[in-house]
Amino acid sequence: MKKWFNDIFYSFPIQLLILHLRNNLLLIFTWILLALLMTGKVASIFGISYLFLTPEYLGEVNFLSFFFLGLAFGGFFMTWNLTTYLLDSHHFPFLASLSRPFTKFCLNNLHVPQGFLILYLTCTIRFQHYAEYWTAGKIATHCLGFLTGALVLVLLSGLYFWFTNKDILSVLQIGKEEAQQLLGNLTPKRGQKQQQALKSRRRGWRVDTYLTLSLRPRLVRSVAHYDTSVLLSVFKQNHVNALVAQLGGLILLIILGFLIDNPYFRIPAGASIFILGSVIVAVSGAIVYWFDQWSITVILLILVGINYLTEYELFNHQNKGYGLDYTGERPVYSYPELSKLIAPENIAEDKTATMGILENWSAKFPAADKPKMVVFCVSGGGMKAAVWAMKVMQTADSLLRGELFPRTMLITGASGGLIGASYLRELYLQEQLGRLTNPRDPQYIEVISQDLLNSVAFTIVSNDIFLPWATFEEGGFEYHKDRGYIFEQQLNENTNGILNKKIKDYQQAEAEALIPMLFVTPSIVNDGRRLIISPHGVSYMTIPPIGYERPGAVELDAVDFGRFFVEQGAYNMRFTTALRMNATYPYVLPNVHLPSQPSIEIMDAGFRDNYGIASATRFVHVFKDWILNNTSGVVLVQITSLNKIEKISPDENKGLVSTLLNPLGIPGQILSLQDYEQDTNLGYIYDLLGKDNFDVVRFIYQPSNADERASVTFHLTRREKRDILQSLGHEDNRESLDALYELVMPASKRTFKGYKE
Repeated sequence: MKKWFNDIFYSFPIQLLILHLRNNLLLIFTWILLALLMTGKVASIFGISYLFLTPEYLGEVNFLSFFFLGLAFGGFFMTWNLTTYLLDSHHFPFLASLSRPFTKFCLNNLHVPQGFLILYLTCTIRFQHYAEYWTAGKIATHCLGFLTGALVLVLLSGLYFWFTNKDILSVLQIGKEEAQQLLGNLTPKRGQKQQQALKSRRRGWRVDTYLTLSLRPRLVRSVAHYDTSVLLSVFKQNHVNALVAQLGGLILLIILGFLIDNPYFRIPAGASIFILGSVIVAVSGAIVYWFDQWSITVILLILVGINYLTEYELFNHQNKGYGLDYTGERPVYSYPELSKLIAPENIAEDKTATMGILENWSAKFPAADKPKMVVFCVSGGGMKAAVWAMKVMQTADSLLRGELFPRTMLITGASGGLIGASYLRELYLQEQLGRLTNPRDPQYIEVISQDLLNSVAFTIVSNDIFLPWATFEEGGFEYHKDRGYIFEQQLNENTNGILNKKIKDYQQAEAEALIPMLFVTPSIVNDGRRLIISPHGVSYMTIPPIGYERPGAVELDAVDFGRFFVEQGAYNMRFTTALRMNATYPYVLPNVHLPSQPSIEIMDAGFRDNYGIASATRFVHVFKDWILNNTSGVVLVQITSLNKIEKISPDENKGLVSTLLNPLGIPGQILSLQDYEQDTNLGYIYDLLGKDNFDVVRFIYQPSNADERASVTFHLTRREKRDILQSLGHEDNRESLDALYELVMPASKRTFKGYKE
């Protein structure tokens, strides 16, 4: 029994694992981090696991996409082996006596990569079956693609090492002096340390057996009779190979970063993460090798240096609003300057202009018919919110036989929901212009549900972490290409470019009431205000009406984008940039810095108003008199991908740390807090208009399984997409469709007796 235990315990694979756990925790952690990302245990909210489990290339998940992912994994695997060989091979002098020592080291160093590979294949097979509904044959093809890619990279690497990696006999053939020269003066301190270790314990770390190329155990033979310098020269051969791995991975990522405009060079984001992992492992190993006990200090100094350098514009390329002029004098962002925007003449001018839009909207209906004014509020929530908003609005418009959009005056909201609503609004405009026949066609849901995450994640890894140096021109101005740029490019590619417009391109269509007005309302990081983006002056939206009727009564809580940045060409900004600003979830997309002094920093609308209700209620408040005189009331349609009422967590005993952190949990309830505040606003509108003139109809995404809600990312699985579309059949949503029909459809045109039928 003891012999059996010793045979296993003192085998080379087991001893290597023990050594890694002792000396190479940083490198081991890289594998652990990748495993956590791949399984969704970390960063699941960003959908990172999808990048590994269903990699996309050219918009398709197929053999080729998995092949690229496998190639990158194979590169990471070889870098791991090369780095650990460089750091630890001197502990095992017997390796020098073996033919192809590095190859045999890799074979005995398979435990960690093998465990990761088994975990990956298990997860991706389960995911593809459960979430994507792919057949066994297709799943097998995908797995074969991954394994083929990994094998190809390993074989190519093996071919390279076949010609570059020498054993001790080869070294001895060139003579001792040349062997000494092979050592060079690459790392004198580390080299001396390794040489001393070899001299003091020629046997090295105890190993009794190792696995041969045929996977058979073989006894380790003594190398005590060999000269120490010759042994060390065998291990030193891979200095150049390590440098090649470091530079190769780095150069590859940089090249890919410069080619992000070409879809053929946008490899699966999961592959770029593996390549980045290879660079991190190689560089970390190099730092440990060169600086030994000072390695942690060196890493900290590098981080401090990077932080210092990126304080300067040369090394910190902030994302900008594409189309805006950043070259001239910038407006001062201060309360006195903002107060000037709500001067009585500005308020009067903007209200008069919007009143004209309201009159044009009202003129579409018979004089005797006072229509219901429909206002849409769509929530954020990534791609699921875009699909849910599209599905609800298309279905409702079909149910109302095309009457919904003509009766809609305003659309507002956040993030993904507003992207979906904006796309449908553009389709409706194209119909008005005679360029398409049916914006309610389900094919458009397939269009808006196409992946946006892969391109963004790929750009982060291949471009943004190295600073986005590549540039492009928009409106005569130059901007850097980063993940914000590629997000817009991918969105335009997915939607065939119909959203590729400037803000001003919607001025006439909105003014003539061909399409509903649309407010884009991202949050201002500097002070928490909202930015109101519209092709028209909307100064009346920046403060409650009492604020410009009685100056000083209330605070200004928003900024009119068009008026504030008039000299910077506000209306020349890309419409897709406005949508991106509205959907700028932290880390996934970069915060936008606008040309003011100090710079206004913009992020997701959801941090102030994830439901769009604040903007809608402000609009209704401002124009309440006109609404009461010219309509039969307002129907506010709320489309949300989030639960209106969240579960209350059970009271549980908490540890000391949890107890200390518990008071900090309230910020995590920001959406619930918004719910409470906005319900108060809705109650106020009921009082303002009268309960007979105001109705709220809610459509809430209800997953078939409460524990399996669609993720809040820019990627949807087939299962998630089906679940979202089927949610409209939920009893509450069917009742909402009935209610909307009864409220909006004129009595003379009603032929429908209920969606439930």
